[in-house]
Amino acid sequence: MGTSPIRVLIVDDNEPFRQFLRSTLQNKLELQTIVEASDGEEAIELAQALQPDLILLDIGLPKLNGIEAARRIRELAPRSKIIFFSQESSLEVVQGAFSAGASGYVVKVDAGSELLTAVDVVLRGEQFIGSRFTGHDFTGASDARVSKGDPSISNFASLQQKVEIRCHEAGFYSDERYLLDEITQFVGAGLRAGNAAIVVATESHRDRLLPRLEAHGVDIAAAVEQGRYIALDAADALPTFMLRDVPDPVRFLKVLGNLISTAAKAVKGKQARVAIFGEMCHLLWAQGHTEAAIQVEKLGNHLAKTYDIDILCGYSLGVRPRIAF
Repeated sequence: MGTSPIRVLIVDDNEPFRQFLRSTLQNKLELQTIVEASDGEEAIELAQALQPDLILLDIGLPKLNGIEAARRIRELAPRSKIIFFSQESSLEVVQGAFSAGASGYVVKVDAGSELLTAVDVVLRGEQFIGSRFTGHDFTGASDARVSKGDPSISNFASLQQKVEIRCHEAGFYSDERYLLDEITQFVGAGLRAGNAAIVVATESHRDRLLPRLEAHGVDIAAAVEQGRYIALDAADALPTFMLRDVPDPVRFLKVLGNLISTAAKAVKGKQARVAIFGEMCHLLWAQGHTEAAIQVEKLGNHLAKTYDIDILCGYSLGVRPRIAF
């Protein structure tokens, strides 16, 4: 990242996602100004007034969609770099974004793994294309050089530093269906392959996950009996390593390490893999304990390195975090 102060405009009608973007940038960049807008018309007005170095822009905005807003912004603030953050992943929409003048495009569920990389690349004057679009080239008004998404930068702990962990990711979901689909794919793939999975989630998500795994071809009863599937309540798990709202590293690594060892022993064969889905960080984040969530994600990086496991942390954007800025 560059060290000179930058001006940033965040545009999204989802306040929790704006809070996440703001927190990320405040912890990583040297900022001169950071302002927010919740619709396309307000975004245009602020872009003209602020002339920001960087604009993080949603597509599905009220009053005026992000694509049209970007076209207007390019005229009024031609030096501003625009990165789109959207739930849309169709190639047509991505192409439309670049045609409107975008310098980068990130699907929201990949924000935890690609946000800071995208910002770094775009501020260097290059074009960022998310890793899920590898193999596709997009043309547009931006004359920036192209940089593909780097899947090795993948965690919410990037709020404070880049960490080269290939198997620790954070997903952000505005729709419960997307979240459950992602968990099902992530956990189900490992269980069907004979590996183990640990799910530390809310009761609602644990209950709704089971029939989905069954439909995904997983014999969940057998996996539980064999010890390859371990499910815990996220709220109950937090007190096992939290001390006065701060995670204790020794307790965290001991608690999670014991779970991983137990799950791995249940897997037959020498190449045992364990997948962990967790919502503990989301609970901390939703309660306003942002720094604690960051610290837990960092500890997750250490866990992933130590045990060579796969970790997915889920954040539901439908829950408003109690964060004061």
